[in-house]
Amino acid sequence: MSEQRNALSCAVFQARLPELIGSGNGVAGYSHLENCENCRALLADLECIAETARRLFPIEDPPETLWDEIQLAIAEERISSHPR
Repeated sequence: MSEQRNALSCAVFQARLPELIGSGNGVAGYSHLENCENCRALLADLECIAETARRLFPIEDPPETLWDEIQLAIAEERISSHPR
């Protein structure tokens, strides 16, 4: 596997980049980054974009009553669309 990690071309590395980032294992171990300024710059840009997006759209837990409200709205919709 380490030979494959070392022999990636820019096209192959960039095509695999979403998978590599999404895996959560980090991308820094790929020697392609050590030798390729363009891919290092691309990765830095993507990391900057991701960090900015996290700040713009912070993850918030929904209120505890959300599912109850959704179920109630569905029930009310069913009742109003099918009057007896």
